[in-house]
Amino acid sequence: MLNIVLVEPEIPQNCGNIARTCAATGSRLHLVRPLGFDISDRAVKRAGLDYWRLVEVFDYRNLDAFFRTRPEAASDLWLSTTKAPRPYTQAAFTPSSWLFFGKETAGLPASLRERFPDRCVRLPMIADARSLNLSNSVAVLVYEALRQTGFPGLS
Repeated sequence: MLNIVLVEPEIPQNCGNIARTCAATGSRLHLVRPLGFDISDRAVKRAGLDYWRLVEVFDYRNLDAFFRTRPEAASDLWLSTTKAPRPYTQAAFTPSSWLFFGKETAGLPASLRERFPDRCVRLPMIADARSLNLSNSVAVLVYEALRQTGFPGLS
């Protein structure tokens, strides 16, 4: 099962779209605080996210807490960043890969990128484009990982 890790996401609509992608693909969603929105049951119901029940969501206080709780992530992770030297098509995903995405305004922390430089990948785009929308980036990488692994469990 793929693991999608959002580090300090800021925009609730992006998180909702990503949760929907997770629901459709059976991927787990990991949220690393601080969050720019409320994920309480009340807030989720108010937002009409009826697919939220199909998503296994984990919540972490910060990146240190994440890696203390999920040390296995360090051995099979991929960091999506516009600062990566190689495209995502050169990544070798597994069915249990951990795909990391940073907050909308700043991306992934430099300390994380520097810790795993050989695991940084980017989505190619024209030079004048700053980045893609976070939920679009997640969808591209999730489906590439699923394609590489034969779309396990999906019809």
